[in-house]
Amino acid sequence: MAITNEPLRTVEWNGKKVPVYPMQTFDFSKLLSHEPDELERLVRCCQDEGYFYIDLKGIDGRRFLDDQQETLKLMHRFFESPLEAKNQYGLVAPHLGYEPIGSRTGVLANTKDGYEMIKVSRDEIQKDSPHIPDVIKNSPDMKVLENAIAGSNIVTKAILSALSTGCGLTGASRFENTHRNERPSTSTLAMMHYIPSDPRTDTNIGHQKHTDISSLTLLFSEEWGMQIRPPGAREFGFVEPRPGTAVVNVGDSLRFASGHTMQSCIHRVVPYDYSQHRYSIAYFLRAENDVMFTDSEGRNITAGQWHDEKFFAFTSPPELQALAPPSMILGGMVEEDEPAVPAPVAEKAAAVEAY
Repeated sequence: MAITNEPLRTVEWNGKKVPVYPMQTFDFSKLLSHEPDELERLVRCCQDEGYFYIDLKGIDGRRFLDDQQETLKLMHRFFESPLEAKNQYGLVAPHLGYEPIGSRTGVLANTKDGYEMIKVSRDEIQKDSPHIPDVIKNSPDMKVLENAIAGSNIVTKAILSALSTGCGLTGASRFENTHRNERPSTSTLAMMHYIPSDPRTDTNIGHQKHTDISSLTLLFSEEWGMQIRPPGAREFGFVEPRPGTAVVNVGDSLRFASGHTMQSCIHRVVPYDYSQHRYSIAYFLRAENDVMFTDSEGRNITAGQWHDEKFFAFTSPPELQALAPPSMILGGMVEEDEPAVPAPVAEKAAAVEAY
């Protein structure tokens, strides 16, 4: 929900009370049916907030919850394997391969990240010999990965189609026409394992604040730890994990494609329970590599170029991140205590209205 003056529920974290932000919930079956009231509410949510729960407990969504559970079993086997097995190919490309703990900047000052990650892209898994570590390159595991990627692609494409209809877009101007399945993109499934860590003593902590490169991100996680900073909020607050749902957030590419009318969700990950291992599955639906956008600096840039530039900034140390354009890490979103940056002229011309 948008920020209001109503008292928020809070939880104790790191010695202080931290809000738990409420989020709207959308029924996947209703979005499939393009029910007008639900579409209007979805568009307003993406324009005002940029994040929501998608309820998958109905008959149309249950198979995706099953895919999530099978993927979690695969992840446990993979992350319990020796480092040399996990890192067989290393990081093949920004959207493909393994990243060990400490590869990026951490969530707190003077820390590195506290997670390891394996990424399998939608384009790569369709190849005859994909770059996937042998430890999960057997027939049953490949089928699990294919199902997880295909299912996540279906869910996010359905949401994207609902947004197109809700925005009154037709023909080639619909959002899904820049996300065609047969065109190259960096859409990928990222499987992350966060290690137990104590912010008071450890140096590998969480996941730094950012917005996603993607158009839409579909996130499954059963453990607490994700925090968001809604538009207008002065502090980060937790997202409550809810059984039978996934969290969806708008990313930079959809913000750009909507003429900067939609909100790209600022978020991060912190260790909620210092002794707990946390596992999350994120599917990043991204536009075709050669699709052109106007970014928050007013530059005309392809989706592929934005991906590569932001990934470089995101994986750089803080002193190099400071040299990137001001809008790079947060996709042009402005935190409440920061001065507003004038929007590029192009965004006003491309703005879309709710249906």
